[in-house]
Amino acid sequence: VRHCFGDSTPGEFPLAANPSIVLHATCSFFRQPANFAPEYELSISELAALDMCQRRAIFKPMTDEERQSLKHRCGGSWKLVLRFLLAGEACCRREKSQAIAGPGHSIAVTSSGVVYSFGSNSSGQLGHGNTEEDWRPQQIRSLQGIRIIQAAAGAGRTMLISDAGRVYAFGKDSFGEAEYGVQGTKLVTTPQPVESLKDIFVVQAAIGNFFTAVLSREGRVYTFSWGKDSKLGHKTEPNDVEPQPLLGALENIPVVQIAAGYCYLLCLACQPSGMSVYSVGCGLGGKLGHGSRTDEKYPRLIEQFQLLNLQPMVVAAGAWHAAVVGRDGRVCTWGWGRYGCLGHGNEECESVPKVVEALSDVKAVHVATGDYTTFVVSDDGDVYSFGCGESASLGHNTAGEGQ
Repeated sequence: VRHCFGDSTPGEFPLAANPSIVLHATCSFFRQPANFAPEYELSISELAALDMCQRRAIFKPMTDEERQSLKHRCGGSWKLVLRFLLAGEACCRREKSQAIAGPGHSIAVTSSGVVYSFGSNSSGQLGHGNTEEDWRPQQIRSLQGIRIIQAAAGAGRTMLISDAGRVYAFGKDSFGEAEYGVQGTKLVTTPQPVESLKDIFVVQAAIGNFFTAVLSREGRVYTFSWGKDSKLGHKTEPNDVEPQPLLGALENIPVVQIAAGYCYLLCLACQPSGMSVYSVGCGLGGKLGHGSRTDEKYPRLIEQFQLLNLQPMVVAAGAWHAAVVGRDGRVCTWGWGRYGCLGHGNEECESVPKVVEALSDVKAVHVATGDYTTFVVSDDGDVYSFGCGESASLGHNTAGEGQ
């Protein structure tokens, strides 16, 4: 209350007349301990973030110790934990229906967690208890009562993730293709739990050539196989079935999505400064995005996104090329540009991420990559594709084959 405008009668002074006062008062108020359960020292904004975290299905089963560990890993704030959880939901489409196209067979996961498979089945990768091909989607009935939220399909192998964090694998009994064509001796034709992962709550799997990677609920990355000569930062046998933590820069940085291609792995990381992408593995074709074609034994930050002022939100790893969708809807591609799969109007290699200018009028929300194909989904539901058109694999009704 104060005298204003020369009037001797006290009147109300509108705080909005001075925005800096409003900002200071608001920030001071929301930073103070709210004295509310469950943590009385938290501010209102931190409590709100914690409340929203507790509404996420992935967060609910965590113990208090696990939650505090995740909070510390994300930067010591529930707001940062919430951003980590939301980023994972956005890029991996967790707990939503999925369609996964593998090299010869496909997997469909419904929103209720039921799994269907169809296609080639020479290694039992359809999970129906046999090795007979099936060209119509059939439900994997041995999984009844288990809710699946994510799937990965590789050459002759399938992995499924349940809402309880368990991993089920079937097909070739080696994790991806072992080096020099060496494969496991038996075929698994029905989904079997991966016992070596029973103590890790897994939320995503990615099958590459020579190796398989899984992502834990806390954002840690583990790999199987392809550790020979420390290619992925550790030294193991080609058919090693024990999960090895990915060492190096990402040991203390939470990862929200992984994508595996031919002998390389991409990791979408969530840091207090924003989202970033790390790559590790074989650098042939420039697919690691560092401006060179050299291999990386430990995860290395792709710095080009900072120069482009692009916040990565979704990553995709094809056999020899990769793609990212930014928060602003821009699409970047890099790697081997054969058949025009990078979308830059030529077949040249790009060793650092480059914005696809032909999609400048499109706001992308998702991207997927194959051997030499790329598919982009826009925010209004349109789908764009480019790359190798052999066997009409791009979905365009064109007269020429292989364009």
